[in-house]
Amino acid sequence: MSSSSARPGPRAYAHAHPASSGPGTPTYRSGSSSDRRPHDRAGALLVLGAATLWGTTGTAASFAPAAASPLSTGAATMGVGGLLTFLLAGRSALRVLRGGRRLLRWALLGGAVVAVYPLAFYSAMDRAGVAAGTVVTIGCSPVFAALLERLLVGVRLTLRWFAATLAAGTGCALLALTASGGGARTGHDVPGGIALALLAGASYAAFACYGARIIRAGHSSRAAMGGLFGLGALVLLPVLAVTGGPLLSQPRGLLVAAYLAVVPMCVAYVLFGAGLARVPAGTATTLTLFEPVVAAVLGVAVVGERLGASAWTGTALVLLGLLVLTVRFRVRRRAGSGTGRTAREG
Repeated sequence: MSSSSARPGPRAYAHAHPASSGPGTPTYRSGSSSDRRPHDRAGALLVLGAATLWGTTGTAASFAPAAASPLSTGAATMGVGGLLTFLLAGRSALRVLRGGRRLLRWALLGGAVVAVYPLAFYSAMDRAGVAAGTVVTIGCSPVFAALLERLLVGVRLTLRWFAATLAAGTGCALLALTASGGGARTGHDVPGGIALALLAGASYAAFACYGARIIRAGHSSRAAMGGLFGLGALVLLPVLAVTGGPLLSQPRGLLVAAYLAVVPMCVAYVLFGAGLARVPAGTATTLTLFEPVVAAVLGVAVVGERLGASAWTGTALVLLGLLVLTVRFRVRRRAGSGTGRTAREG
């Protein structure tokens, strides 16, 4: 899935009043600005850890049997992984689903886009190629995420968000255009694959926004992720039952499906949910742009791809976008030190 852009949160929120926080605003319980600093830094690291695991999906999926369909790969990844995430969350996930009409509506919408995302994402890679499908999905998700927060809660898009997203998005485009071994197979529908990648990016962004809303309503990140992925699994597991024969009938396919379901799905989304509780959804979405960097490195080290100068330039631009976000965190916290409030811009 991933999804995934420093999007603005409302500016000055008293850390002692989590109820005032919008879906793009970190929830602070207590403490001074210096107390809050490690939480935001840890949140960014958690999201980056999730992005690192997501970056292994393309390499892992390349070991699946040739007859396995992209629908079965996507359904196995987030259907089985979503069920595991739901079981790990336990009763806390059920409390999300029983939390009232508004919370249930967010959970149902979030669960719906969770089901759409892997089917669109793996189909996009199958039609447009791994590199193009991956980077279009990742590169467009911050744009969709920012627009969703703008529409849902009226948050402002700042110049820093545009700068970080432009740098990282340009880097993703360079990776898509120059990475070797990522082209579509003869006869595949590249325009259709790009359209599916855009759908996957929009689905990922919507998941991030609805997950953040549930977390800001007072539920733990584990409960939010468990509820959303449990609902998504209700759709994806039947898809796996219909399409999963070629994938699950061979030991190699079983190993690939197990890895994708447990590591880049279950473990990574637990990390992402924990990070989403500490940083704005838009910021989390942009931080996940680290995923194509990991994918490019693995392509060279494991798959044996050769990346040219333009591809490495794209990698550097993605890192530059992440650096812009990191510097923003430190500067804003120092400016707010000792005030008891945090000025947040994205």
